[in-house]
Amino acid sequence: MPQNQFQRMFFAFLTVLITVHAYVFYSLYVVNGDAIVASAGETSVIAAINSCGGVYMLGRFMPIWSVILIEFVLAYLLEIIMGSPCSFKLACRVFEPGKTHPVMFECAIICATVGLMCPAMSFIAAWLYYPYYMGFNIFTLLANWLKLVCFNFPFAFFTQMFFIQPLVRTLFKAIFSRYIKAQAEMSEA
Repeated sequence: MPQNQFQRMFFAFLTVLITVHAYVFYSLYVVNGDAIVASAGETSVIAAINSCGGVYMLGRFMPIWSVILIEFVLAYLLEIIMGSPCSFKLACRVFEPGKTHPVMFECAIICATVGLMCPAMSFIAAWLYYPYYMGFNIFTLLANWLKLVCFNFPFAFFTQMFFIQPLVRTLFKAIFSRYIKAQAEMSEA
């Protein structure tokens, strides 16, 4: 898979790009959809979001595109600073990369990434989506964080393991196929 820093950054970019869109959809439609529709008195989630003037974030209503952009930037930074390097190191503590089947090693990296990124991004989301109109309480923040981890962890694990990572790997191989082929030919020679 990624062989150099540029490829690692691009791989993380693809992963975060797909993941953020999936999580915004999941959060707005699956987890909070009924509450959003009921509070706005609309018949669909998108109509309810539009009638409210956007999604409640950082103490005000913001358009969905800005929510996705903010979450993308934060998730990308967290992924390249903490997620990718630490998940690889954790996987290497359990398996030896050269002696372990590549699929098993990749699964270990995915599990470690989810185990690190889900609580971290849920904590960030607890701050971003905190109900600031009610004042601030640390116990409310911690309760919201725990709730988000409980909602997000199963979704994160299954989507990363069975949908997002296979898709990202397929896209990555298609984009860098010439480079991968050239590397394989150079190693054979």
